[in-house]
Amino acid sequence: MEEITERVGNIAISNEAPKKNRIQVSSTKKPLFFYVNLAKRFMQQHEDVELSALGMAIATVVTVAEILKNNGLAVEKRITTSTVDMRDETRGRPIQKAKVEIVLAKSPKFDELMAAAVDENEAGAQEN
Repeated sequence: MEEITERVGNIAISNEAPKKNRIQVSSTKKPLFFYVNLAKRFMQQHEDVELSALGMAIATVVTVAEILKNNGLAVEKRITTSTVDMRDETRGRPIQKAKVEIVLAKSPKFDELMAAAVDENEAGAQEN
C-alpha cells in the first residue's frame, strides 16, 4: 500500500485548462489541408492559433504554418522547440521525441482575405 501511495504522490496535476486555440497535429491521421482549414477557423474565433506536433508530424506543422503565412492569412508570433520524454510502446524503454509549437496570429488582412474567399466560393457555386 505504501508503494501505491508513493507513486500517486509523484503524479503532476496541472491546474491549467486545455487551450481552446491549440491544434495538435498528427502526421498520419488527417490530410494537410484539414489542418490548414482548421487553423483558419480557429483564427476566426481567436486572435491566434497554436500548432503543436511531435516527431514526424513536425514537417506537417511547419508546412501548415508556411501555407497560412504565404497566403497572407497569418504572421508568426512564436516558435518553441523542445524534447519530450516518452516510453517506446514496442520496447518499453524511455525515448525522447522532438516537439515544436508554432503560434500564429491573424494577419492585418485576415478578415479581408477570408471574405474574398467566401465570395469566390459563392460565385463558383452559382455558376454550377
